[in-house]
Amino acid sequence: MQIDGHHTLTYVAARFAQFDHRQAATIAYASQYVCDATNSGLIRFDNGASYSRLASANKMLDRRSLSAMAENLTWLPLYYLPGNGGQPAGVDPDGGFVQKLICQPDSPVARAMLADCIANQDTPSGLHRLGISMHALADSFSHQGFAGVSHEVNVVEEVEAEDQNWVESFTDRLSSFFLAEGFPLGHAAALNNPDKPYLTWRYQNGFGELIERDNVQIFTEAANVMCKAMQAYRQGDVSVNLDAQPGIPSKDLHTIKLMLAQYQFDNEQLRHQHWLGDIGQGRFSFGAAQLNYIGKGIGSWKHQALGQEAHCDSGDERFHYQPAFLSSDWKQFHDALRLHLLVMQQRIFPSFGICSG
Repeated sequence: MQIDGHHTLTYVAARFAQFDHRQAATIAYASQYVCDATNSGLIRFDNGASYSRLASANKMLDRRSLSAMAENLTWLPLYYLPGNGGQPAGVDPDGGFVQKLICQPDSPVARAMLADCIANQDTPSGLHRLGISMHALADSFSHQGFAGVSHEVNVVEEVEAEDQNWVESFTDRLSSFFLAEGFPLGHAAALNNPDKPYLTWRYQNGFGELIERDNVQIFTEAANVMCKAMQAYRQGDVSVNLDAQPGIPSKDLHTIKLMLAQYQFDNEQLRHQHWLGDIGQGRFSFGAAQLNYIGKGIGSWKHQALGQEAHCDSGDERFHYQPAFLSSDWKQFHDALRLHLLVMQQRIFPSFGICSG
C-alpha cells in the first residue's frame, strides 16, 4: 500500500476499533512511518547520551538496486510477510521453501505477529508497535502472491488493466520487462500496480498462472481485517479470533469501497489529500476529525523529538538532549520497530521454519 492506505485507511480502521482520535492518529502515523524512517545509526546528544535507531525503509533504493533490497532485513517482517502457504507453525506447505515465503493475506504468520503484539501491548510503545503490525498486515493483502526474495514467482508478464485511465510509460514497460527476466524482488516487475487501490488488473506470474486482481475489493477487505485485529487488540484477545469481531459497520465499509474506487490518481499524495479532506468533513460515522501527516521536517515526530528540520542526517549532528526525548513518539516508534524485527526474525519466523535476518 501507499500513504492513503497505510495512513488514512489505517486511521479509519482504528477509529472503528474504538480507538480515540489521538490513539488512532498514533497508530496510523506509525504505520506510514515504516515507509519514511530512512535514516539509521547512532543519535548523539550534547550531554554525552546516545540512541541507536534502525531504518525501516530506504527511499534511495530503485529498480537498479535489487541486491541492496535483498540485504534489507526489514523486507520480510514489514513488507512481504511470509504466508507459509496458509499452514500453521510446524507444517510445511507443498512446493518447496519459496511457498513458505509467498505473501498471503491474513496468514498464520500474520496472526502469530498479532498475537505477540496483543500479548505485549502494555508498554509505552504499544500503539506504535500496533501501527507497525498494521503496516505488515495491510501489505500482506496488497502484496499477496509476491515474495520478498528474488525468485521466478515474482515474474510479471502479459499485464492488463481494465481501468481506461491506466497507462504505463514505455520506460516502465521496459523496466518491467528487464526485471521480469532477472527474477525480480517482490512486486518490482509489477511496478506499483499492487499498491494502487483503484486498479483492476491481471497478469501471468512466473509459474505460468493467470492472476486477476481487484484492488478495490482487496483493500476493502484489508481495512475490515485491520479493524478486527485492532478490536482483538483492545480486548486483549491473544487467540486473535477475528471471526468474533464485528469489524467496520457495513455502511462505512461501503463508503471505504466507494472512496477506494473514486480517487483514481496515480499520485499517492493526491489520493491521500482527498482522504484527509473526507475524514475532516465527517464522511464516516465516527464524525469529523482533523488528521495530518508530516513524515520529515518541521512538525514531524523526529522534529518534535530532536528539533531536527533536515530530512536526512549528516552523521555529525549533536542534538540538544531533553528528558522528554525518552517518551517521544519518534523514540517509541524506533523502540517498537526494534522489538518487532527481533520478535519476527528470532521467534515467529523460526517457528514456521523460516530463516531471515
